[in-house]
Amino acid sequence: MEISFTVNGVLKTVNIEDENTPLLWVIRDMLDLKGTKFGCGKAACGACTLHVDDEAVRSCSYPVKFAAGKKITTIEGLGDRQNPHPVQQAWVEEIVPQCGYCQPGFMMATAALLKKVPKPTDEDIDKNIINVCRCGTYYRMRKAIHKAAEIQAEKDINESNML
Repeated sequence: MEISFTVNGVLKTVNIEDENTPLLWVIRDMLDLKGTKFGCGKAACGACTLHVDDEAVRSCSYPVKFAAGKKITTIEGLGDRQNPHPVQQAWVEEIVPQCGYCQPGFMMATAALLKKVPKPTDEDIDKNIINVCRCGTYYRMRKAIHKAAEIQAEKDINESNML
């Protein structure tokens, strides 16, 4: 079966035998985008978080058939070295990662949160960022989430002043 969707701005078509294959494995194994990680396989840890139509999704339990015709963004499509997403910039500035394995999922969950709640409170963060970090970098992540909100707000002001 052929399934088409847009990944990081590029239309992709995959030929897959089982349409219930988790999107995670299509992204990693068929499209060779390794930033999205496998953690638990049960949608509990969040290492596999990516965006489907701008919503944070745990891709280890999201059948690829549901991605048909949708827009998918992975950590590779969030930003790059020359133009990092505010979340990526804040993660670097706050030196968040320890081992780093779970960080792409946290950044994707955070980017989705900031689209909905541009200036999140600690309570908003606690309710929405429920990924798991074995290294325990939660304090630095919380600081980075607040910093990312500030960076995004500055960016929005600068862009509106250019209009």
